[in-house]
Amino acid sequence: MRYQRIDLNLLIALDTLLAERNVTRAAERMHMTQSAMSGVLARLREYFDDQLLVPVGRTMKLTPRAESLIQPVRDIILKVDSTLGVRPDFDPATAQRHFVVIASDYVSNVLMAEVLRRIAQVAPGLAFDIRPSSNTMAQDLDQGRADFLVTPAHLTLADHPQAVLFEDTYQVIACAQHPELGDSLSLEQYQSLGHVVYQNEQGNNPWFESWYANQHGHTRRIDVVTHGFTLMPRFVVGTRRIATVQTRLAMQFAQAMPVKLFEPPLDTPRLTEVLQWHRYREDDPGVQWVREQIVAVAERMPAI
Repeated sequence: MRYQRIDLNLLIALDTLLAERNVTRAAERMHMTQSAMSGVLARLREYFDDQLLVPVGRTMKLTPRAESLIQPVRDIILKVDSTLGVRPDFDPATAQRHFVVIASDYVSNVLMAEVLRRIAQVAPGLAFDIRPSSNTMAQDLDQGRADFLVTPAHLTLADHPQAVLFEDTYQVIACAQHPELGDSLSLEQYQSLGHVVYQNEQGNNPWFESWYANQHGHTRRIDVVTHGFTLMPRFVVGTRRIATVQTRLAMQFAQAMPVKLFEPPLDTPRLTEVLQWHRYREDDPGVQWVREQIVAVAERMPAI
């Protein structure tokens, strides 16, 4: 049979080439020389009777055949990994494993820091890579590059299992010595004062910012855009600026920094954070155990 001429190592190399679209970068990821990767590409071209990668100007582009292989090849590798690459038992006290979790710095502060503190006490051999939210986070989970994704409910992936973790609301933070604000914040003040807002590094807005723009348009003055939720109070303290942040995070800010909290002078949406993991890893004992720890800590969080 023709498929017997291709082995799993070639499929992994193909997966890397399809992802990187560059022989040099693919070779670096596979810890191979560029000439060796070029030889692999030649074998793959012969097998598929297609160029797969073709030069266009100074870049390489995938052929239509290569584009059609992206998801099936990734799917095969994930199925093999979930079937053969995972031990059937998992002992937290002795396990040595590495997990990738995608979560915003907001979620890392209000949830994941406590999760990892508790896990360290009972499973010292587990290591975690906490990666920030990005435009590719759904693709990273779907293609097996992340074990867990914590995301607002409206961004979840329909093809993968999920568990609701917690809900949150919003508060406005201002400098504790703000010269114009007393015990409350009016809508006029909210819309006239300068705001600090969050955007991810790709320029996308989080749930609240998108909701506000859709509901109220450009009725606020944006003074500072930052790429981290936890940086927002740094640009508020000592200024007349304000920022609208998640209530759980705002309460942490108020405990550690000279800021005061205000109820927003308008109805704001509730935020629901959801945990997702890959459907092929549903029965992975290690993934099961870690997600149970995340859910357990979330269940102990005080209600808002």
